[in-house]
Amino acid sequence: MESLLTEIRNCTVCTEYLPLGPRPVVAASAKSKILIIGQAPGTKVHQSGIPWDDASGKRLREWMGITPEVFYDTSRIAIVPMGFCYPGKGKSGDLPPRPECAPLWHKLLLDSMPELELTLLIGQYAQAYYLKGQTKATLTETVRAFKDYLPKYLPLPHPSPRNNIWLKKNAWFEKDLIPQFSKLVSQLI
Repeated sequence: MESLLTEIRNCTVCTEYLPLGPRPVVAASAKSKILIIGQAPGTKVHQSGIPWDDASGKRLREWMGITPEVFYDTSRIAIVPMGFCYPGKGKSGDLPPRPECAPLWHKLLLDSMPELELTLLIGQYAQAYYLKGQTKATLTETVRAFKDYLPKYLPLPHPSPRNNIWLKKNAWFEKDLIPQFSKLVSQLI
């Protein structure tokens, strides 16, 4: 696992497309029980090199009901984004994750984590890639149907502050799903 992580962290496959240059961000171990698959690092995470080291990460840890110490314990939780590097800025936020990363690295990582019990699919890119045609018409419908994907996958919206409007419109998420989610996390770790 360590040699694979070193190889990923030294990846330069899509350097020409990265405005801040390559800085792959990933955290995993062969003992990880929960896998978090998000989109791609933002600028703050690109600078720190620490996954989910931003407001989105704080909210995700709150949803999970865990401390930063537990969150960053790779024997419990692996963090593998769809794109390992900051992809750049678009018209309404960051660009989508680079398409090279998941096909190049994900299977190798998953094959190195035999103890995984749950994969969190955060956002539309992770859900489309891993649920391959089993998603509902919208992200909201996919998340609402979360029980259809358990015990292997749990689809979630992105915890970004940009999604505050979505969270207000979908009060069921924090009322119904989050308590079940945090209970599941505590059972697994």
